[in-house]
Amino acid sequence: MFVQLLSRRLDWRFVDIYLDFKSGESKNNHLGFKRMIEDARNKKLDIIMTKSISRFGRNTLDTIQTLRELKDLDVTVIFDQEHLDTSKEDSEMILTTLAAFAEEENKNRRDNQNWAIKKRLKDGTSEIYSRACFGYTKSDIGELTIDRKQAEIVQNIFTMYLSGMSILGIVKELERQGIKSPTGKDKWCKRTIDTMLSNEKYIGNALVFKTYSIYTPKHERVQNNDHSHEQFLLNDDHLPIISKEVFDAVQEEKARRSNIVTDESGKHRKDTRYSSKDK
Repeated sequence: MFVQLLSRRLDWRFVDIYLDFKSGESKNNHLGFKRMIEDARNKKLDIIMTKSISRFGRNTLDTIQTLRELKDLDVTVIFDQEHLDTSKEDSEMILTTLAAFAEEENKNRRDNQNWAIKKRLKDGTSEIYSRACFGYTKSDIGELTIDRKQAEIVQNIFTMYLSGMSILGIVKELERQGIKSPTGKDKWCKRTIDTMLSNEKYIGNALVFKTYSIYTPKHERVQNNDHSHEQFLLNDDHLPIISKEVFDAVQEEKARRSNIVTDESGKHRKDTRYSSKDK
């Protein structure tokens, strides 16, 4: 469509195509978008053509701020679907209104998608349950199967923790043995070990929505510790790597070592911290 239009405009010179394949919810992921804005700042562009406001930006404030910057740079943006041209005097008022509608439309679309996801989670048919973690791989038919080599490492981590080793001690031991992290790195992250020790997938269960997204420009994810978002648990979903007895013992040990306690006055730190013999 745009190529045909450009072919008819002999007074225009084609510069580049800027593509982004991730969600438009966050500009931080838009490498193509960032490159386009940078080219505009470097005076490489006079006109930007895009299909619609929703493709340009899904946050009203960010969209308007970006369009104002482009206008200050003498760059015109043309929205094909809405038949809008930012070089026109009344464009900003119209764009503000339409951008707000686009943002609301996208929110409704997200809500509908979340409803469909939750429905599949409730009836146990969601593929989210079978997302692989360290120790598992997915079969040709999408089922979680045990990776024997990784499973042995997982079992050793649980054993080391119950033997009294600290998470830092476990990290050092894994690195001493030359065992690669789940991402293939020589260095292990303490957070990785801590998460593994609380991952119910290792006893054959699958818990969904342990974290959730906050719809901000940074698209943050936070822990669902207060269960403010509904969680979904599927028991006996796949073969376990760790026995429930060992898993429960680790959770009790983690609670014992924690320096956070909850009583009538709320959550607060203990006077002393757990000290391991393996630093």
